[in-house]
Amino acid sequence: MTSSILDWIWSESFWLPQNVTWADLERPPPGEEYPRMRDILYALPLAVCVFLLRMLFERLVAKPCAQILQIQAGVPRQAQPNAVLEKVFQSKACPDTRTLEGLSKQMDWDERKIQRWFRVRRNQERPSVQKKFCESMWRFTFYLGIFIYAIRHLWVSPWMWDTRECWYNYPFQPLSAGQFNYYVAELAFYWSLMFSQFIDIKRKDFIIMIVHHLATIFLITFSYANNMLRAGTLVMCVHDASDIFLEAAKLANYAKYQRLCDGLFVVFSISFFITRLVIYPFWVVYSVLVESWEIAGPYQAWWLLNGLLLVLQTLHIIWFYLIARIAIKAIFKGKVAKDDRSDIESSSDEEIDSSSGKNPIQTLNPKDNNHTGNPNGDTHDH
Repeated sequence: MTSSILDWIWSESFWLPQNVTWADLERPPPGEEYPRMRDILYALPLAVCVFLLRMLFERLVAKPCAQILQIQAGVPRQAQPNAVLEKVFQSKACPDTRTLEGLSKQMDWDERKIQRWFRVRRNQERPSVQKKFCESMWRFTFYLGIFIYAIRHLWVSPWMWDTRECWYNYPFQPLSAGQFNYYVAELAFYWSLMFSQFIDIKRKDFIIMIVHHLATIFLITFSYANNMLRAGTLVMCVHDASDIFLEAAKLANYAKYQRLCDGLFVVFSISFFITRLVIYPFWVVYSVLVESWEIAGPYQAWWLLNGLLLVLQTLHIIWFYLIARIAIKAIFKGKVAKDDRSDIESSSDEEIDSSSGKNPIQTLNPKDNNHTGNPNGDTHDH
């Protein structure tokens, strides 16, 4: 039963070009190696190691750097203890209008006062600026390191300069140590991101990021299994390039170097546009979609691969729309505005006073412990 299910999942007629079998890829010429699916499983335990390495890096490297830059962990403003509201909060952090009306009658509190209590209570769960700094520093370090490694490998590879080389003699192309290391490192990193997505800073594009990570993991695994390594290394390298500048801009933002943050974000926006809206679709996707058809010919999994690449391109367009809005504000208003994906909410500067049922004066606090503020007191988060 298990054998028949695995045969169906790894059907040669689906995953491989015509007249090619898995057995063919198990028998490379002497002195050469082809990718073997079982080798990619090393990425799973390595993902755990990557996650543990991240914890050590954030504690031993990133946190001391944050302290040198005087980025404090901070203590979020505490909501006044209230058993009734706390019970509701545990089941529904964002109560609807009907719930608010019921609580207002039960407690003889104004609805706005109850809303402010829930805002403050939600913000207690948010990470501090120091936590955000440590997370971004880890990602910056990984993206920079893996991008340098990829460029060193690709610079001497013929398919870097002529993408048609990705498909000559496909799928019988030898696996190099550089390709294997790059693939396993990237897959382990994205598996670790997939797991940590549920404990990291939550943003409005949480679902989009889950889709992105799943599509990326599947693409890396699939392209390794059927030896699309040459095209796969190009896809991964293009994606890592702009992320370096994004994380660098975040670090400058959290350290309150506003001009540096603005400049890096504009550089990130330009690099994102060039790599993901120009190079990726017109160089990489074109090669997989058109050149592979002309040289190797299509097969069933070919359609799935191109579909996933186009899903990623759709996400790129959505993200660039959000990025462009922020970059335009940075250019014309002189500061990076609050990210539309921000994880924090504005809350009243007024203390919640449960002894009074009156509606207090509302004054919005331009600085929150979980925000990153610029010298002028504006809040924003990338």
